[in-house]
Amino acid sequence: MFLNKIILVILIIIQYFSICEASIYDRDEIIQRFGNETPQKFGMHLDGVVDRIVSVDEFSRKTIALTFDLCGGKAAKIDEKLIKFLIQNEILATFFLSSSWIDARSGDVLVKEMISAPFFEIENHGTRHVPLSVIGRSAYRVRGTRSVEEVFDEVEINARKIKQLTGKEPLFFRSGAAHYDDVSVRIVNAMGYNIAGFSINGDEGATASARKVRKNILAAKGGEIVLCHANRPGSGTADGVIAAVNELKQRGFVFITLGGLRN
Repeated sequence: MFLNKIILVILIIIQYFSICEASIYDRDEIIQRFGNETPQKFGMHLDGVVDRIVSVDEFSRKTIALTFDLCGGKAAKIDEKLIKFLIQNEILATFFLSSSWIDARSGDVLVKEMISAPFFEIENHGTRHVPLSVIGRSAYRVRGTRSVEEVFDEVEINARKIKQLTGKEPLFFRSGAAHYDDVSVRIVNAMGYNIAGFSINGDEGATASARKVRKNILAAKGGEIVLCHANRPGSGTADGVIAAVNELKQRGFVFITLGGLRN
């Protein structure tokens, strides 16, 4: 038992140093730059968080980005009905994978198909799937990161894992609970990543009925980023998204991935 703990600690240390070495961002530089900053705000929709594809005065552009969080822990599941619909219809979508979800599901056949699909984009949902803060602020009773160092590791460790999984550097980050303080937002941006927010809370944390999911998404006027979850089979998400996507296509909406914003 004691030997196993020692081995685990050694593996964590090796992983930490290999990740720092692989990163194109200097961890010490980030710590030095932001270590004395005090956050003034905490929430979901802060300056530096990308909440929309286009500005609010461009509603005539019928463009929409569907984004799906894949959380870990006991919720490390996959909504097969939802994923298969998106694949069969080649709907462009962006998926945010947490580290523990990758550990639990990366070997699944459907997940491999999802990752290799050219119309899907795989992005970063965090190493521990917690809110991003330099002072340990909490959201929905989940305590966030507590320092600049923890913010860096929450982002970069899983970014390396996603690069290993997909062969591509992630472009976007979304934290657990989608909460940030203003200092952590600036840290993520300084590391070279965009923070993905949302303008439509599509499935309300995978708690909404299919009818409510459909209604939420169909409120889109153009330029929206929709937040849903793809790890809750049996929720109303799949049926609600399927109904909404079919209707949005009839309305002439164009689906894009968030990576299109960086091109």
